Amino acid sequence: MTAAGGRGEDPPTQALEMAAAAFAMLSSAVRLHIVWALTQRECGVSELTRRVGCTPQAVSQHLAKLKLAGIVRVRREGRNHVYALSDRSIDAMAVLMIERFSPHPAAEPAGPPWTAPLVKSLGRRTG
Repeated sequence: MTAAGGRGEDPPTQALEMAAAAFAMLSSAVRLHIVWALTQRECGVSELTRRVGCTPQAVSQHLAKLKLAGIVRVRREGRNHVYALSDRSIDAMAVLMIERFSPHPAAEPAGPPWTAPLVKSLGRRTG
């Protein structure tokens, strides 16, 4: 890759592997929803539970995986844990992908046509 962020040389294998692991971690709709919520502000487990619609235990397990992957960070605030995205580039990537596939009024359908069967099949799975 070029110093200016262009698309010159191929990235190192390690960078590709790390990016693939991050994408795999975000392949869960629940984890992606958690990341989406954290793009807006720092949250505790109770707020994320309310927003994502899962049990506190499920949200905590997803947060633990995201933390282990380096996608979120946590800090203590009294007796509570407050979660935030660890890096603004994760914020930008999540927003870009979610907005790309979100329906827009009076616009073309969300995503390219080939994604409809994929999204439908993935909708049968959770977390």
